[in-house]
Amino acid sequence: MSQIYDRVALIGLGLIASSMFWAMKRGGLVKEVTGYARSAETRQTARDIGLCDVVCDSAKEAVRDADLVVLCVPVGAMGVVAEEIAPALKPGATVSDVGSVKRAVIDAVAPHLPDGVHFVPAHPMAGTEYSGPTSGFAELFDERWTLIVPDGAGEEATQKLESLWQGMGALTERMEVEHHDQVCAVVSHIPHLIAYTMVGVADDLRRVSDREVVKFSAAGFRDFTRIAASDPTMWRDVFLNNKDATLDVLGRFSEELFKLQSAIRAGDGEHLHRYFTRTREIRRGIIEAGQDTGVPDFGRIKKAE
Repeated sequence: MSQIYDRVALIGLGLIASSMFWAMKRGGLVKEVTGYARSAETRQTARDIGLCDVVCDSAKEAVRDADLVVLCVPVGAMGVVAEEIAPALKPGATVSDVGSVKRAVIDAVAPHLPDGVHFVPAHPMAGTEYSGPTSGFAELFDERWTLIVPDGAGEEATQKLESLWQGMGALTERMEVEHHDQVCAVVSHIPHLIAYTMVGVADDLRRVSDREVVKFSAAGFRDFTRIAASDPTMWRDVFLNNKDATLDVLGRFSEELFKLQSAIRAGDGEHLHRYFTRTREIRRGIIEAGQDTGVPDFGRIKKAE
């Protein structure tokens, strides 16, 4: 694929930003990538591993002359960062983000951007439980969805950003702001909240450190702990900034949980079987859509005997 941008600036150098860098370089999509992280230690690590062509010591320096600036910081920090970089933005540049909440990000960022700068929010639906500059890899976005939420942004700037994500291996779809936040509450935010809760309950019962829980965690608890190991700052900000959609879906979840509780109490096996059959079909649909593998144990590599 041909070069799409001359210069891209990545503000924040964690899992998503580092994966973007390696994916952009893999595809030859950008001539130069600059980067900035608030922590001096993170900046030094980035330099040591060759993450970004230039690692800058200020956000303003990183965005200067950039055609695209991507905010890869926690949702709660985006408004502050946007205010900081605004005076240094190149006229005609595009600003984007990778946050999993959109209404709060748009409200926080857009007021600070000067006229002539395009804001095209985006959300890559990909990730791992790891964070930091060493956690990224070029294949993270391959065949995974990135949602583009233009919210009135110009068509040319939107198409160009879409082309970048497609060049990094992602599938793209445009989505309206409120719908995005509702969808992500269902497929991402509430599952994380449930995982945090389940692990927290086990900890409250003083069972996490019990030998039996660790030994037999492959029975399902292990997968809760993987999700619950995700970056705490990022997820704190997600829930605080997508409050309405999260509480709405959480209410629906509570209703479903109550129905299952009632069925178990009443010995209603028919209801349970019908419910589990429906959810099993959803899992099969995810596999058929290519968004996960159907091999045993989720394709995890087993330890050598």
